[in-house]
Amino acid sequence: MKKNYIRYLSIFLAVTVLIFLAFNFGTNFWLQNNLAGYIKKNSNYKVAYNDLKVDLVTGDISASAISIENKKNSNPNVIGLQGHIDSLLISRLGIYDAVFNKVINSSQLVLVRPNLKITLAKPVDEKTGKKRNPVVFENLTIKGGNISIFKHTQQKYFSVKNLDLNVENIQMTEESVERKLPVVFDKYDIQGQNLFFRPDNVYAITAKHITTEAGKMSVKNFALIPLLSFRNFTKYHPKDKNLYDFKTAEMNFSDIEVNENKISLTNAHFENPELNIRTTSAKPNKKKKDFDLVINLEDVLFKNSKVSVLKPDGNQKFSAGNVTLNINKFLMNRETSAESLPFEYANFDIAGQHLNFVSDTENINIGNFSFNPKNADLKNIALKPVISAENKTKLALNIKQIQLKINELKLVENKLKVDVQKVLLNSVQGNISAAKKNGAKKANFSGLQFPLTVENFEIRNSNISIENEKSPVVLKSLNGYVQNIQMDAETVKNPFPFKTGKYALTTRNFQYTTEFYNITASLLKLNKDVLQVSNFAAKPRLTRAQFIRRIPTEKDLYDVKVSQISMNGDWDFLSEKKFLNASQVTLNQMNANIFRSKLPKDDLSEKPLYSKLLRSIKFPMYIQNLDVKNSVLEYEEDTKKSDGPGKLTFGNFNMNVKNLNSAKMKGKPTFVPINISCRFMNASPMNVKWTFDTANLNEAFSISGNIADLPASRINPFIEPYLKIQATGLISDLIFNFKGTQRGIYGSLKMLHQNLKIGVLKESGEKDKLLSAVANIFVKTNSGNYPESVEVEEVLRDKTKSFFNLFWRGIEQGLKKTLLGKNAPKTEKSIKNTVDNTKTALEQNKKDLQQTKSEVKEKVENITIKPEEKKASKKRGFFEKIFKKKSGD
Repeated sequence: MKKNYIRYLSIFLAVTVLIFLAFNFGTNFWLQNNLAGYIKKNSNYKVAYNDLKVDLVTGDISASAISIENKKNSNPNVIGLQGHIDSLLISRLGIYDAVFNKVINSSQLVLVRPNLKITLAKPVDEKTGKKRNPVVFENLTIKGGNISIFKHTQQKYFSVKNLDLNVENIQMTEESVERKLPVVFDKYDIQGQNLFFRPDNVYAITAKHITTEAGKMSVKNFALIPLLSFRNFTKYHPKDKNLYDFKTAEMNFSDIEVNENKISLTNAHFENPELNIRTTSAKPNKKKKDFDLVINLEDVLFKNSKVSVLKPDGNQKFSAGNVTLNINKFLMNRETSAESLPFEYANFDIAGQHLNFVSDTENINIGNFSFNPKNADLKNIALKPVISAENKTKLALNIKQIQLKINELKLVENKLKVDVQKVLLNSVQGNISAAKKNGAKKANFSGLQFPLTVENFEIRNSNISIENEKSPVVLKSLNGYVQNIQMDAETVKNPFPFKTGKYALTTRNFQYTTEFYNITASLLKLNKDVLQVSNFAAKPRLTRAQFIRRIPTEKDLYDVKVSQISMNGDWDFLSEKKFLNASQVTLNQMNANIFRSKLPKDDLSEKPLYSKLLRSIKFPMYIQNLDVKNSVLEYEEDTKKSDGPGKLTFGNFNMNVKNLNSAKMKGKPTFVPINISCRFMNASPMNVKWTFDTANLNEAFSISGNIADLPASRINPFIEPYLKIQATGLISDLIFNFKGTQRGIYGSLKMLHQNLKIGVLKESGEKDKLLSAVANIFVKTNSGNYPESVEVEEVLRDKTKSFFNLFWRGIEQGLKKTLLGKNAPKTEKSIKNTVDNTKTALEQNKKDLQQTKSEVKEKVENITIKPEEKKASKKRGFFEKIFKKKSGD
């Protein structure tokens, strides 16, 4: 029984094998003779072949000399195939899915010398969302193929010539999402020519030759080409921001990943790439970007690159040549393409030449540059203005070098984040034209992410001219640094939008021009603690006559020279919280000339006293000690009646001022004592003590002092030109002691003098002896050895006049009382009346003489001399001589 069971089982298995072999042979025979007809009848294709083998067990199919084409009016929902294949091998084909579900699913497809046109099926069904008729191969091998892929609309999508390909897990379908890649795969080995890929209606990607070797791909003559003219691009894509045009002679990379619309590459190397970007005026639509590919490049080298960015009007915005760029983790996608910088990166290193950037105001050229996230080195920079508008700041500069050490520099949410360790500007030469204040637009810092910080800024060996409306500044041999510069939301509200830490500046041959003055210095040194100025000068730009014609009301004209100015302390004039806190200020060897003309109209505005003037300074100011040493001070004044200006001179002038302040610095004294010593008119020692308190709103002050051993003739240069008098004699001592407020001045004056006389001058400059004698009748010529002080009663202040006018009027009243007695006003009036009467009498006498002269001349002219009276001619000549002499007297 057991033997029969084994025999029956053996027979069954043998019969089963024979049946399967017969079925397999029959199927192969049937397929060989009927498959083409079956496919033609039950599919959208016509197929012909010379030889066909099918293994139903393994699902392997092999065929040769295959031709395939679509039927007429074929179904657009299935892939279209047309062409021929020398041989075909399919491994483990899902025959059931292929026949009944019309899905090609195989582990391996080998095509030898295929020449195919493939038309993709329609995109995803909008109602069901299902993909139609995918072609899925785990592995694809193509040898010597010519492949063209078209969309269902017959628009060319992808093509390649002489293709040798080995790809793992490839899929071919047209998705519903626009701009997808035509194939998706994992690993590859490829060689081909004349590659073409059109991801959308805007761009096409082409390559002359593509090959792989040892896991690396090489692409020759790669290009991303715009399919539209710029005019049509803006017409059909009005919301897209940029139109790109890219090509490279050679592109090498490894580890390519193609997945839907994403291309990922590793170790990409681009030889002689050229990138051209044409920008539009459109504001990009955030919901729809103008670049739908995702390009992810892990490590990229662009060698000898050229970049060009054009404005919408076709003019150059940016260009660079001979650029070599190493970039890590380069990413360009829909989001980045809409930003100012259309890509992202993790790290980069860039170097090149001939960089040009054109902003709204400047054309910037950089001869050589190197740049990475931590350092930048720019050389031979030239900036030229492209506009002439006065409401814009314009730079015309040549810069030898700019160096940066960077902590962080990147775009964050389309804003530039700047954190720089050091900025160095070397050899800046040229001109800066500042915008006019009344026409300048407020600076816009919306493109910056706050805070912006620069730890160290340094400038070396520079010559810069800054034109600021009427006040140009020239800085030669400029060297300096600034530390801890910061810009934030608060600082940008200020006129100077930064706050700073320590700084230092040195410049030679400094020049600053105002409306009336040229201000110069041979050396200027400045830092947060010390100011030093050598050979300072403020010279008038106009002659005195020109100055007088220019000013609407009377105003002082200064001519100042100072050998050395120094200041020690602490100050800040740039931030919103300005202050000056100096321990010592020194002016050494100052030579100051002050000229005032009384020819222009009086300036009737209120002239504040010095305590109020200091108090009007808007920021805290305190100078502990101010010294003016070894100086000369001159004051000149002319009037309509003067014959040239009168002049006062204070030689060997020395002044010490303590606690000079604006009454705004907490904890600092406000009482200001001033001590002055000098040689009045370069002859007599003069000492003055002057005090006031800036916190006293009544403007109280005191001023006292003396002038000793003054020859009266020394003041003649001041009084002669417009008072028309001279003084002789000696003033041994003039002592004054005054106090005052904003109301006026009062006090006492004492003068010790000898043989003091006054000479009144004629218009010709000669001394008028008669008037001088009359005036000296009333003058007290000698004071005696112990003169008494005279009281200066309160002299009311004219608020339209200066403090020194008030002080002089106090001196004047004291002098009058000293020289004319306690009833000086009456005496002065008597002198005036006597002088006026004398002048009147002299004028009348002159008129009488003129009348007599006219009468005598008339009588002489009426005398007729007859010939017989010639003997009397000698007597007549004698008479005429007498007449002329009398007339002259």
